[in-house]
Amino acid sequence: MNRSAIVKKIIENKKQPNLRYSLKRGAEEFTDLLFLTLFDTETPVASNIDLLEKKFDVLVDLACWNIEKPCAKIWEDYLAKLPEILQKLNLDANTIADCDPASLSLEEVYMAYPGFYAIAIYRLAHELYNRGFPMLPRLMTEYAHRQTGVDINPGAKIGKSFFIDHATGVVIGETTIIKDNVKLYQGVTLGALYVAKNLQSTKRHPTIEDNVTIYANATILGGDTIIGKNSVIGGNAWITSSVPANSTVFHKSEIRIKTQANVT
Repeated sequence: MNRSAIVKKIIENKKQPNLRYSLKRGAEEFTDLLFLTLFDTETPVASNIDLLEKKFDVLVDLACWNIEKPCAKIWEDYLAKLPEILQKLNLDANTIADCDPASLSLEEVYMAYPGFYAIAIYRLAHELYNRGFPMLPRLMTEYAHRQTGVDINPGAKIGKSFFIDHATGVVIGETTIIKDNVKLYQGVTLGALYVAKNLQSTKRHPTIEDNVTIYANATILGGDTIIGKNSVIGGNAWITSSVPANSTVFHKSEIRIKTQANVT
């Protein structure tokens, strides 16, 4: 097969007319600038708001394929929500600093904690998700996922003062509901019992009520599963049904000591 034939075959198999990776790169640049504008004291706010709007306009052109959805009108509403989102994120940061004995300062939380960064990008993406902006919220949270190992779908609903400790390996599904003052450790999965496309519009992921702590590598599955308030879920627990308020759930390890009789 000669060169021109190869090129023709490649073009024939490029099936997605709206697949522009400049959207992905632009989403990452927008996310970085948005984060710095909200948190970095050396980054000017007023001038960056103008720059963010310009970047957002480019993303609108790339991402809004349905002309019936006026994505361009989203920016002003989104901008008005940023102070409220920032207040929530400051609560998250303070919760992390207050709960983690390893934190030396609040500044350390903002700059060095992957859990905080993942929560920040989730909250910024979630507002766009709520307004029906296509693709961009998912690209933002996947960017954070790649950097932190934390996979939070932008559709999840997460309350105030959220804390993810150590962060790596946490998965939070699209229809998860997490209420206030919840703490997760690394490797926690809040997922679906099984995956099927016809369940797209149903609640597939669990609800975590106020003041719950979930330790490392616990797995909680199912849209009907509710973890009652003030409960503690131990490490490596596997849960597919609801847990009453004020419960403690733990995985019991089995230890067998070898004896001479059973050594082969």
